[in-house]
Amino acid sequence: MLESIKEDYLLSNKKSWDEVAPRFFGRTALPVYGPFAPTENELNLFGDVVDKKVLEIGCGSGHSLKYMAARGASELWGIDLSDTQIETARELLSAHRSKLNLFQGPMEKNPGIPNEYFDIVYSIYAIGWTVDLPMTLQQVFSYLKPGGTFIFSWEHPLHSRIVQEDTQLVVKKSYHDEGLQQCEPWNLPAMMNQLKLSTYINELIKSGFQIERVIEDVVITEEIKSADSAVWYTHQKASLIPATFIIKCTKKYGDQC
Repeated sequence: MLESIKEDYLLSNKKSWDEVAPRFFGRTALPVYGPFAPTENELNLFGDVVDKKVLEIGCGSGHSLKYMAARGASELWGIDLSDTQIETARELLSAHRSKLNLFQGPMEKNPGIPNEYFDIVYSIYAIGWTVDLPMTLQQVFSYLKPGGTFIFSWEHPLHSRIVQEDTQLVVKKSYHDEGLQQCEPWNLPAMMNQLKLSTYINELIKSGFQIERVIEDVVITEEIKSADSAVWYTHQKASLIPATFIIKCTKKYGDQC
């Protein structure tokens, strides 16, 4: 019964993403990790990617893969739930067709991606759309070579629990309340997985990853303040609680998928 419910959520999320995808083309893509977070230019989490085989989970419009191509990655792979996103990514990356492999499908399932093949798997502001985090992490772990790196960013769990009302922040939901919930900023049916930061960390450990860094830093510049017109993410709120978290981890040598 639970699996059939998850399948229903995946179908609903796909339909919604196919419709809204144009609103998100090129947004939150490397070197940007997420709202008010330090960028890859500052963090250098990926290091040198020349001749690296990379896979993006939730590749969206392909802009982060384009960033990887510009830095010399040898193979560009991506998976996304939305047909619209995949079509856009394929067009954006047409100049790199010879080293491009894109798959439409849920991140919880392997659509034909090779195991123990990738130097780097990453996900930029997409992992929270999984309807089954353990299954998604199991797939990511299987894709990586021993010693490979997994880097992902997502909305900080505190952000959706706390809302800004005028000049005050008010706790609207318990931090301990986890599970699939309707994405609040959307008018379309869209289920996101609301999880604690500790849940992400513990599930990574259970999957066999070795965690290297957890980043919750907030960067607010005067330029950001002057352009801050978003309703969901504001610099006033970010100055008190982080909007984004980033985790870098490694598949240890000797671990088997």
